[in-house]
Amino acid sequence: MTQNTLGRFSVMTINMHKGVSPLHRKSTIHELRQKMRAHHPDLLFLQELQQEHRGRIKRFHQWPMTELTQFLSEDYWHDWHYGKNMEYLDGHHGNAILSRRPLHKGENYDISAYRFEKRGLLHSVTQLEGVAKSIHCFCVHLALFERGRERQLEQIIRYIDDLAEGGPTIVAGDFNDWRNRMSAPMQAAGFNEVFESLTGAPAKTFPSMKPLLAMDRIYVRGLKIHSAEILHEWLKLSDHLGITAELEIL
Repeated sequence: MTQNTLGRFSVMTINMHKGVSPLHRKSTIHELRQKMRAHHPDLLFLQELQQEHRGRIKRFHQWPMTELTQFLSEDYWHDWHYGKNMEYLDGHHGNAILSRRPLHKGENYDISAYRFEKRGLLHSVTQLEGVAKSIHCFCVHLALFERGRERQLEQIIRYIDDLAEGGPTIVAGDFNDWRNRMSAPMQAAGFNEVFESLTGAPAKTFPSMKPLLAMDRIYVRGLKIHSAEILHEWLKLSDHLGITAELEIL
């Protein structure tokens, strides 16, 4: 991983909108790949990653012929894990974690709150070079309705308690939490949100063309927050803006 000091690293999260522009008019997957690499994140958390879609191969010129995790990570991120959440006739999409260091575990847990809306919690574990502590990574995409999100968060915290065993932990993704109801239970579980810690409020990331709602979060535990940034220049690449943070193991 790219580090200025031992134990220091960067993370990024974005809801990819399945690799198409906000109004579904064009493919943005090649530009997203380029923009992601330009920021050099050591860990990349992706939601609505269109791992396979035969219809898009026919519709969009130069849509990747390989799985999107392979296309995005090729010759840059060392390892990746994908969790399939929704399957349909032409393919499937879900969450993914990409890393410049080897990943372990790679389990996807079903946290669907509703039958019509499949959601997963993807868990991976990685380790910085020269650092003994492992980092537990959880990629999430929560439900559209608040009551469902409340149930999901209870599940997520239980999974974290069982899997992370109090070690350094990141929970990143699309929380759909525009009323900021998730912060209190996450703080009670020992987590801090990177933008909330630095600025007093989560980052406004949706809709990307004129962000009014704070939907995307990076929660951390056992990690120092050095900086955080909203990727405003990505406004035409997805319906969400990406966010990044620089962290350090305590």
